[in-house]
Amino acid sequence: MGAFGSSLINNQSKILTHCNAGALATGGYGTALGVIRTSYEKGLIGKLYTAETRPWNQGARLTAWELNKESILATLIADSAAALLMQRGLIDWVIVGADSITRNGDVINKIGTYSLAILAKQHGVKLMVAAPFTTFDLKTTTGKDVVIEERSSDELLPPYYADKPSINAWNPVFDVTPAQLVDVIVTEKGVLKSPDARKIADFMDNIQTSTNK
Repeated sequence: MGAFGSSLINNQSKILTHCNAGALATGGYGTALGVIRTSYEKGLIGKLYTAETRPWNQGARLTAWELNKESILATLIADSAAALLMQRGLIDWVIVGADSITRNGDVINKIGTYSLAILAKQHGVKLMVAAPFTTFDLKTTTGKDVVIEERSSDELLPPYYADKPSINAWNPVFDVTPAQLVDVIVTEKGVLKSPDARKIADFMDNIQTSTNK
């Protein structure tokens, strides 16, 4: 996966990642962070940013920790700063993982991924989703069929609102990025550019054929 993904990265690319898709979350070399690690080893990364990833701060607590352990220089940003970075031309790729990918290529991932995808499309930035081929959920037609988990409002509300019933919070864990916003899906079995239902079906059929040989 790292090799496939890094083959798409140009020299001195400026990269933004979101949440944690490294060894802590996925095991081994990581998915999105695996692509970033390989690209770093090849000297392809000019600048690397990691979003804090509210409200649990997986980017700040986990991704930044992994990068620091490997002495990979990165800059932590507030989630809301991504738009300004892209507006200034400081991002070439957004690279994220995925919790699942539906049959038509919609991507379910950590909340905030959809926002980054929209920003990327607006500013001519490419979006890469790095995930094992087993992440494809072929039984689910589109992202509209996915039930998004909502967690406790306590994760968002400061403690001093605990006894104030007039203040509540909405805390969805994931969002859905439509396939048309995704430039490429990278798996350990190969690469899907501009994914859609037909390309995904052909891709999975080819994997099955190769497995049966």
